[in-house]
Amino acid sequence: MPSDDDRRSGPRRLGPTEDERLFSLPHPSERRHEFTSSDPWRVLRIMGEFVEGFDTLAGVQSGVTFFGSARTAPADPHYAAATETARLFAAAGFAIMTGGGPGIMEAANRGAQAGHGPSIGLNIELPFEQGTNGYVDTSMRFRYFFVRKTMFVKYSIGFVVFPGGFGTLDELFEALTLIQTGKIKHFPLVLFGSTYWGGLLEWLRTTVAAQRKIDPRDLDIFHVTDDPKAVVEVVTRAREKLLAMQAEPTASRSLRGLF
Repeated sequence: MPSDDDRRSGPRRLGPTEDERLFSLPHPSERRHEFTSSDPWRVLRIMGEFVEGFDTLAGVQSGVTFFGSARTAPADPHYAAATETARLFAAAGFAIMTGGGPGIMEAANRGAQAGHGPSIGLNIELPFEQGTNGYVDTSMRFRYFFVRKTMFVKYSIGFVVFPGGFGTLDELFEALTLIQTGKIKHFPLVLFGSTYWGGLLEWLRTTVAAQRKIDPRDLDIFHVTDDPKAVVEVVTRAREKLLAMQAEPTASRSLRGLF
């Protein structure tokens, strides 16, 4: 198991993050007025993050979010694949969104710049500082994971998921849940790296679906490929369908119902 030293990409922060404070119960020694005044104020801070995010990203058109490991080195073939995939997207008129950090995120933002498209990085406050990579044009820093996740979903028309760890899996399964429950519709989800994802997909098919914990048709929610061009084709087809629906008078009843 990797140690904290393997995960860090900068010096350790002093004190807890805002997410830690939000999820912490009040200490028994706290007076009641201290507790009731801190959480309402935190609600205003959360509202402020939403407002700033909506204001900054309101102009994003055809956003595609890339997820993947922050530990992926530039020499890794997946780094090069993410760069090329993002470059193709940018050249096709898509905006590239990432978590703004190193690894796959850096690769995707790098590809966005190479393709002369918008390169957006939405960073997050972590116990170990994670600086914004040098290929980001529009940068934001969030205190709360759930606010940042909202921005990824709201301003993307699809997700591309490269090999990654817990954070990547969290984003993957949250997207799968939103699609499965109909919270977002016509939203392509592409897994890049058939060898890496093979074991997970086999388990979903032979255990989860076989035991009817999910409908076997739920396995059709996502696509798996090793080809950057195929990724772009999948998302481009989805964009064309969305544009066609927007041109119809009743489109508003069929588009994604989130937000």
